[in-house]
Amino acid sequence: MKIDNNQLLRFTTAGSVDDGKSTLIGRLLYDSKSIFEDQLISIENTSKRRGHEGIDLALFTDGLRDEREQGITIDVAYRYFTTPKRKFIIADTPGHVQYTRNMVTGASTANVAIILVDARHGVIEQTKRHAFIASLLQIPHIIVCVNKMDLVDFTEDAYNNVISQFEEFSSKFLIKDIRFIPISALLGDNVVNRSENMDWYQGAPLLHTLETMHISSDLNKVDARFPVQTVLRPQREGFLDYRGYAGRVASGIFRLGDEITVMPSGFTSKIKSIDTFDGELEEAHAPMSIAITLEDDIDIGRGDMIVRSNNKPETSQDMEVMLCWLHNNPARPRAKYTIMHTSNEQKAMIKEVLYKIDINTLKSKTDDDSLNMNDICKVTLRTTKPLMYDCYRENRTTGSIILIDDSTNETVAAGMIL
Repeated sequence: MKIDNNQLLRFTTAGSVDDGKSTLIGRLLYDSKSIFEDQLISIENTSKRRGHEGIDLALFTDGLRDEREQGITIDVAYRYFTTPKRKFIIADTPGHVQYTRNMVTGASTANVAIILVDARHGVIEQTKRHAFIASLLQIPHIIVCVNKMDLVDFTEDAYNNVISQFEEFSSKFLIKDIRFIPISALLGDNVVNRSENMDWYQGAPLLHTLETMHISSDLNKVDARFPVQTVLRPQREGFLDYRGYAGRVASGIFRLGDEITVMPSGFTSKIKSIDTFDGELEEAHAPMSIAITLEDDIDIGRGDMIVRSNNKPETSQDMEVMLCWLHNNPARPRAKYTIMHTSNEQKAMIKEVLYKIDINTLKSKTDDDSLNMNDICKVTLRTTKPLMYDCYRENRTTGSIILIDDSTNETVAAGMIL
């Protein structure tokens, strides 16, 4: 199978506190030689000062001073690295219960979730919590890294025990692809290089798995959606009559001559040209940034959506949404918020809290309609004008929203349209 060398894979790491997430990322960066020399010297000096014999790999990602002092991850730390086969963006998310919102933030755009499990403790409550959030966010691939195999003498039984525990409870979730890898992040077994201590494991190490994982089919190529961000009118020689609608393809494929409908107006036309900085294209697909010109002059502005005429999104002012409350302040009853959906921006109100999910037991609670930080709940929203959306399960781009508090301009919630 051919892998596109320029293809970008985003992955997030999750796991309980001290399961070794930051050490694993440090090991990935260190063994794949993706660390600058000055950064390496700084980390070596810090490690010596703390009395470590070798390099403390976790320091490569724990950037905040509080994190370095406590040895824990609080914020979402993003790291970029590249190998000859692929480019990667890592979101290192916190393990504490009170930072659930940070995991939602880091995982929302990920292709892969790496969930770390301590081989000594097996699948614990926090593991279930993170697997549930990964399934809620429809992350297409999950890799369960059974870490600290060196502390259980690299035995296959400890590894198989974690697999059976994880498969037992994950069977309830809608996760398409789950893989298991036994590793020791501290010693480097099965992270970048194959482990000599676990010859019973016949699979590939973690980096090879990430480099060769097929992610092109994760994109929705069926539902053609193009949210318009701006209208291009250059008004200069050679482009006096040019009117292009610019934005990023959210999903699907657009081709020259396609019959399209502009939502919400319902006007129809055909695609006359697909333009990019490097010239015209015959077709464009997600997530390309393009400008589309149409054969007819139609009044189109920011927030409108160009779709194929035979495949339209849902259009409604009322919708059910899984909402994660991100803000310290609780939600105000029937307060108005600004809703951001693709390039569309308008006012919305939380009409009703249908139920909250107890993140510890994963059960629904219907007797509590308050919305506090880190709460995940199902709500009904009402918008001032109809939204053009798809179900989040079908389309992560057109199925996601965020809510903004008008008085402070802060993002208070992120949601997935059901």
